Amino acid sequence: MDNFWSDPWLYISIPIICALVGWGTNSLAIKMAFKPLNFVGIPPFLGWQGVIPRMADKIARDTVDTMSETLLDLDELFGKLDSKRIIEEVEPIMPEMIETIINKVMLAEAPKAWEALPVAIKKRIYKKIQSEAPDIITTMLEAFQENIEDVFDVRHMLISNLVSDIEVLCKIFEKSASEEMKFIAKSGIYFGFLFGIAEMFLWLFYPESWVLPVGGALVGYLTNVLALKMIFDPKQPKKIGPFTIHGLFFRRQDEIAVEQGMLIAEEIFNPEKVAAAVLKGPSSDKLFKLINKHMQEAFDQFSGYAKPLVLMTVGTERYIAIKEKAIEETIDSLEDSMKHLHAYVEEAMDVENTVIEKVKLLSPEQFERMIRPIFEEDEWMMTLGGGVLGLLVGCFQFFIVFGGG
Repeated sequence: MDNFWSDPWLYISIPIICALVGWGTNSLAIKMAFKPLNFVGIPPFLGWQGVIPRMADKIARDTVDTMSETLLDLDELFGKLDSKRIIEEVEPIMPEMIETIINKVMLAEAPKAWEALPVAIKKRIYKKIQSEAPDIITTMLEAFQENIEDVFDVRHMLISNLVSDIEVLCKIFEKSASEEMKFIAKSGIYFGFLFGIAEMFLWLFYPESWVLPVGGALVGYLTNVLALKMIFDPKQPKKIGPFTIHGLFFRRQDEIAVEQGMLIAEEIFNPEKVAAAVLKGPSSDKLFKLINKHMQEAFDQFSGYAKPLVLMTVGTERYIAIKEKAIEETIDSLEDSMKHLHAYVEEAMDVENTVIEKVKLLSPEQFERMIRPIFEEDEWMMTLGGGVLGLLVGCFQFFIVFGGG
């Protein structure tokens, strides 16, 4: 103890430095999980890219598997869409859209016959098609809902969106685990200080050259291990005497549910991205075949009024070409017309509240899978990096602070 009293602040600096090491290593590891988004340095090895951006494809797939298995039931979500409301939403644009499609088709395929047709007859054709449109929309929506798994590859959409927009992928984990990440950083101070006190006494009574470097490495390593342990264990509350211990992540399940619901509804499964995926995704050809089938039937049905006249004027082959052109134009106009449905689709599906309720009901194992991928990829770096930095600081203490013993 004489050594201590000869220069107490020198020894007191050990737990203080250990606290700084714990805080520094934990904070650095968290930042390195997300930043930078792109590789900085000399590729392939001399430099760094954030763990999530670097592992974006794998982490996105793991995250999407959890979402699609537990949170996003397509039959449930799309089953909420009502054809009557859809008709109401597109009704204001329907007359102009129908007239535009008919005019474009007929002027392209049979311009002379169409121009020669009396305006009164053209108006009757427009009106006839408009009157049949609600039934066509209802039939097509029902067919879409019945075949949703075939015409909409939700997994491909989610993975593509997350991988193409790494900032959104990072945001999912940053917001969902924000409190846990703050805890990891702060806990480094507390654990580091406590371990530092033990290291101080060990060095005081056993001042061997390896004590400070090895002690520093253990402090850097154990502060990370304990912080991660407290986040994910135990999954269920456990009573120990007057205390109840419960993994920090699981304590906040209801709070995280709200964050997840908002993020998924706003960033990943919003109407704009769903519409784009339905119309342009890998399963869109199946959708267009479905549309084509019902449009063929509808075209023959509502063209009954003008069909004899068209056949007489342009012939059977030309009539078939006109029909195919009409279907093509209708499909091309889908993207613009669907924009008018975004507000209704968002309201009807109510993805945010649906996800919130489902996240709250997840089992601890299912809930853990939502956030664990980032820590699984980052854990080795946090623990090893903490140990290495602690070792370097321990060497600094031994050689510089204590002058090599």
